[in-house]
Order: sequence, then structure tokens, then C-alpha cells
Amino acid sequence: MAPAVGRTPYARRRRPRWLAVTFVLLLVVPILEIAAIIAVGKVIGGWQTLVLLLLESALGAWLVRREGGRAWRALTSALNTGQMPSRQLSDAALVLVGGTLLLTPGFVTDVFGFFCVLPFSRPLARRILLAVLARRVARGTVRVITPPVSGPRGAAWWGGTGHQRTGPVVDGEVVEDDHPER
Repeated sequence: MAPAVGRTPYARRRRPRWLAVTFVLLLVVPILEIAAIIAVGKVIGGWQTLVLLLLESALGAWLVRREGGRAWRALTSALNTGQMPSRQLSDAALVLVGGTLLLTPGFVTDVFGFFCVLPFSRPLARRILLAVLARRVARGTVRVITPPVSGPRGAAWWGGTGHQRTGPVVDGEVVEDDHPER
């Protein structure tokens, strides 16, 4: 069926799902946080709840600093040895997200923040992150943008020739080669 006259095939494109999810989260998470703070305040008291929130924030800041430093050292070590730093990058991203959640006042975001930052729960969070990314790659909804590189180290790392690479971003999809012997 041909598109209507004057309309491109992309004219009926839906809004991205992440936009709707973000909107819902911006409405739901503060309501959940307020409800959790009120519920905890009714059980242990108002001042105790405030002290607990401050202790969680202090513990979270200390933990993010420690785990962020470990993630940074692992990332630089992998880069210096020429390894592909996939695990180290995902750990750094999880520590960054977890730290942001821990800085947000509230109990619900702290639970998810600690889940992303703590070293014993981060492998599970990493598996969830990689599963989400794999699903997006399989759907073809991931864009890869290579940074412009110059100099011998940048060219070797990104597989370039050492010249500055700039240009448009090209959307693509991963296609498996049926004939790998070519």
C-alpha cells in the first residue's frame, strides 16, 4: 500500500518508547519516594528517618568513590594492555548510574543505586544491562558513533589511519555473513 500523497513513510512514526517511560518514571518515582519516606517516618519517627537518609547518602558517597576508583583503575589498566574494556566500561557506567541514584534523596532510588554500585550485586546488574543492550542490537535500535581520532595511539585504537575522521553519523544494522570463507 502506497503512502498518502504528500506524506513520507516516516510521517506516521510513533514517539520513542523511552520518552513515554521517562515521563512515567518522572511522575511515579517521586510519588514512591515520598510514600516510602512517610511510611518509614511513621515506623521509626521523623528525625530518625532524616538521620537514616543522611547516613545512606554518606555511605553511598563513600562507596561510589571507592568503587568508581576501582572501575577507573580497571579501565585504564585494560586500555594500557590493549584489551577491549567492555566489562570495565559497563562497570564504570553502572557506578555512575548508581552514584546518581544514591545522590537522589529517598529509599527507593537508594536500593537501585546500591544494587548498581555494590561489588557483589554489580555482576547481576551488568548481566541485566548487557541483556537490554543485546535486545536493542537485535532489534536494530542501537546507533554506534565513532569519535574523531588523530595521532598514532588514537588511530591504532580505533583502527584508523591517523587522520582526523569527521562526517555524518550513519545508522546501520548488524547483518551476519552467511559465507564467512569469502
